[in-house]
Amino acid sequence: MVIEWLRVQVPAEVRETYVKTDAEIWTRFLETCPGFLGKEVWLNLEKPEEVVFMIRWESLELWQSIPQRELERVDREFTAAMGASYPIVEFNKYQIRKFSSA
Repeated sequence: MVIEWLRVQVPAEVRETYVKTDAEIWTRFLETCPGFLGKEVWLNLEKPEEVVFMIRWESLELWQSIPQRELERVDREFTAAMGASYPIVEFNKYQIRKFSSA
């Protein structure tokens, strides 16, 4: 399993709208993609302008197989719905390692 980890800066006053719109547009799209396993949204209690997305993928290959034009199309739709673009300030990829206890 691989994790896509994104930290986004969003003004505190639009954070709830951002999270709701993300679920309606981005998450709905990701649910149609092969290899998508789920998504969590983390809200920083100390920094109300920070939103973290933790997205689980079956494999890096399946995640990376999403056509760039589709990602750009969904991003345009999301930006139009929000009326603004908000920066991803940090992006990471993680692989989950499990070791047997035997």
